Amino acid sequence: MIKRNKKSEMITGIDIGSTSIRIAIGEYSFNNKGDKDLQIIGAVEVPSTGICRGAISSIEEAISSVSHALEEAQRLVGLYIEHCWVGIGGVEMKSQESRGVISVAKTDGEISPDDIARVIEAAQIVAPPLNYEVMHVIPRSFTVDGQTGIKDPVGMTGTRLEVNTQIIHGLSSQLKNINRTIYRAGPIIDDVVLTIVATGDVVTTKKQRESGVVVADIGGSTTSIIVYEGGDIIHTAILPIGSEHITHDLSLGLCVSNDIAEKIKTKYGNCAPKSVNKRDKITVTNSDGGKEDISLYLISQIINARVVEILEKIDKELNSIGRSRLLPAGAVLTGGGANIKGLVEVGRDTLKLPIAIGYPIDVASITPRSSELIFAGAVGLVKWGSDVNYKPQPGNAFISGFMNKLWSWFRKAIKWLVP
Repeated sequence: MIKRNKKSEMITGIDIGSTSIRIAIGEYSFNNKGDKDLQIIGAVEVPSTGICRGAISSIEEAISSVSHALEEAQRLVGLYIEHCWVGIGGVEMKSQESRGVISVAKTDGEISPDDIARVIEAAQIVAPPLNYEVMHVIPRSFTVDGQTGIKDPVGMTGTRLEVNTQIIHGLSSQLKNINRTIYRAGPIIDDVVLTIVATGDVVTTKKQRESGVVVADIGGSTTSIIVYEGGDIIHTAILPIGSEHITHDLSLGLCVSNDIAEKIKTKYGNCAPKSVNKRDKITVTNSDGGKEDISLYLISQIINARVVEILEKIDKELNSIGRSRLLPAGAVLTGGGANIKGLVEVGRDTLKLPIAIGYPIDVASITPRSSELIFAGAVGLVKWGSDVNYKPQPGNAFISGFMNKLWSWFRKAIKWLVP
């Protein structure tokens, strides 16, 4: 059991993945200077079932997986988890740009947080695609009486306030199934977040986001990407390819079971064949039950082919927005699929960008597990929750109702305005 600060608040992030459910538990309090102190006090991972490409494929199996993960997490910290921030990475999503315009409410023209909430509400009036609903309304910049490029207009004076936003929509049925799964497992959902949005925030610095950087979270069956420039999110995408495809390639190419292929990938995986001695071999059990010596160079070639494909798809996405090879801070690769030797070298050769492996940064922890690549999403959700600092009342588990959405938009707006 973890010893906790009695004056702190607990925040839980649940990262729903196709291969695993990962939970990070954090606590935050305010020091004598009024600054927030956040630390991770627990991190657990359990295999997931009933989840395919980040979406629920079997409600009962998914509930069982989430419940198991919650039990492990609660046993670790010795407390019941009442609220949680849920991250999803495989949801069918669409994004669009939108603009909102309002008149400033106060007679003296001073812009208040309420004006921010109202202008963001105005921006999302555009009808979502059929069967989709709003997940995130992300302010890019504000305009006050024609003055453009304003990041935080609160306290400024003007009569007309405008905002340019990016709206991310998720497929309603998938979001409802996620909500139902968590609800039946026990906790109240504070919010459902596109995991890559939270991950990108915790594996990059403000300077990187200002300069221009892409974050790619290589998961089991999907790779999520988010692109920042000028401190703003300018693009998000989810690609239907991930590290499970590497495992499948090894299984077919080496004639071994998926379980053995996964062990080979984890223990001997290297995606840079040039760094592997062609004479080095390992002994494995093939599909016939016999023993066979296999070249590590062959293993590396198989892995390299799929890794290059993943990276090329990332580059294609960057090219679609005119940012291929044009991001000064390069690419940050994270997630379980980024935990493979040679990725920095191959990434640099393929993307023609500086490459870094994205571990959670600027988040204190008393558990070593939280610094692992696989927990970047869950830790990001904890940080996101502590930044937004929004705790809904019981009955809001399905994130419905006009006032609940309005307040959520406002809190998210503040989150994006605070450096």
